[in-house]
Amino acid sequence: MKFCTFGIALLMFASPAFSADANQLTPAEKETFLLKAKIEKIKGIGTGITDTRRATLNDGTMVHDAHVQCIDEAKTTFEGTQGTELNFRDTWKYNVAAYHLGKILGIDDMFPVAVARKVAGTDCAVTWWVDNSMMETERISKKLSAPDPDSWNQEMKVVRVFDQLIYNTDRNTGNLLIDPQWRIWMIDHTRGFRLYGSLKDQKNLDNCDRKLLAKMRALTVQDLNTLKPLLTDGEIKGLLKRRDLIVKFFDDGVKAKGETAVLYDRPSRERP
Repeated sequence: MKFCTFGIALLMFASPAFSADANQLTPAEKETFLLKAKIEKIKGIGTGITDTRRATLNDGTMVHDAHVQCIDEAKTTFEGTQGTELNFRDTWKYNVAAYHLGKILGIDDMFPVAVARKVAGTDCAVTWWVDNSMMETERISKKLSAPDPDSWNQEMKVVRVFDQLIYNTDRNTGNLLIDPQWRIWMIDHTRGFRLYGSLKDQKNLDNCDRKLLAKMRALTVQDLNTLKPLLTDGEIKGLLKRRDLIVKFFDDGVKAKGETAVLYDRPSRERP
């Protein structure tokens, strides 16, 4: 099983090229920058198996770095540390799909902007670099605690719900980023969006943001069809089946324990 090559990249490079104006951009402006800016230099990290690279982009007025991932593999069977997986996929497409699904669900403030773009003639995911961030691995090793435990826990619960929704088989402490404001960013979803109609780890569910639950409940095939061709019909079908199970889990919890014991309201946050 790969260990978050995106996270490894963060450890192996110094501070990124940075413009003071970069973090004043809207998500749509960041998308345009990632799509249009010239790639001035690009360098592999030297480890990992998913062709992870770091690029410096320049549009003539601003310079910023991006994570570039071009992995796109499919296998009928795959033997990993978690056993045999059928219909295995490991693809950059899921990074972009996760970002856009986050927008549909109203939680895109927890995803770096990601676009699909050709790099040296190859289709890739190009993702905004989160400046001055640390991995969850680093936080744990340094025994650091969030200054606002309630906000931290609420964001972690969003992560857990999203991972069950996309059947993320590779969430680990190397692909969660923490910025200087202690906001959590979800990265590296190349092994998500499985075909399964079941949940991977229902035990990881406990509470849910009220707005996220409402967005999941309202999710339709038409909404998800906007993610094609990043996702296939089978992947969309599996996601909707898992959505149904997640909604039922929390609805049952509300009936048994009461709404205040199960649901909470996560404040929206500003992007850096």
